[in-house]
Amino acid sequence: MPILMIDVLPARAPESVDLDATIHRFDSAAPTLDVRDLGASRGDGVFETLGVVGGHPQAVDAHVARLVNSAALLELPEPNVAQWRRAIEVAAASLPTDRQGGIKVVLTRGVEGTNTPTGWIVATASSSDFAERETGVRVVTLDRGYASDVAARAPWLLPGAKTLSYAVNMAALREAHRRGADDVIFVSSDGFVMEAPTATVILRFGDSIVTPRTDIGILPGTSQLSVFAFAQARGLRTQEALVPVADLGSADAAWLVSSVRLAAPITAIDDVPKPIDLQLTREMNAALLARED
Repeated sequence: MPILMIDVLPARAPESVDLDATIHRFDSAAPTLDVRDLGASRGDGVFETLGVVGGHPQAVDAHVARLVNSAALLELPEPNVAQWRRAIEVAAASLPTDRQGGIKVVLTRGVEGTNTPTGWIVATASSSDFAERETGVRVVTLDRGYASDVAARAPWLLPGAKTLSYAVNMAALREAHRRGADDVIFVSSDGFVMEAPTATVILRFGDSIVTPRTDIGILPGTSQLSVFAFAQARGLRTQEALVPVADLGSADAAWLVSSVRLAAPITAIDDVPKPIDLQLTREMNAALLARED
């Protein structure tokens, strides 16, 4: 599990800069992070997780764009896109090509008082066969604690930013496990479907594929974009919409979609069984695994 520490360049650094000289590889057992780093002590940073298939990092443009957006929301220095793209390439090349892997990309505010951001990447080969792509996941709905207008009403809560502050998300997953489920669908306090702690919610209604709108305070899904492209090529309609919680029950099929696990069909919501569209799920995952963008 190699770790890359990055000398973070400003967004407008000269093109003549040797990007490889700013990327430093460490063994996972080597000390790398200052414990005073605000990412570690306060969760004051942003991250992205990319899937890697056959040594190829997937949806790089979408992930880097979301990293840039998250950094802007936290008022972090704008990432140098060329540097981060190169670091992702280096990290992906360190992984075996005979199985899937993942890359976690992190940018923090750095050590307090230094005004120097910290950047790193962790590359990990997967030890999972992702059986849930076939067997599915059971989910519970949990109140996220704010209404669907949170992005406009309280932007300081950082809705739409992928921050390192994941304690609430992990607590929600533990609650799901206590209830005998595998995962969570967050819902707004005014009754709309939001997202999962580490995934996007996608629903099928007849020939329409629907995902919740991102202006209700959720992350834009990178894999969701690829699922929509697949669906459109297959002749299905796609839509971002306000999805009332009641529509979870009336959907013909439902999935949680993320960068590494990909599309996991939902088999039950709050202990109510949900039918699986296994053929569409298999086609969806085949398209996600085949991505070259």
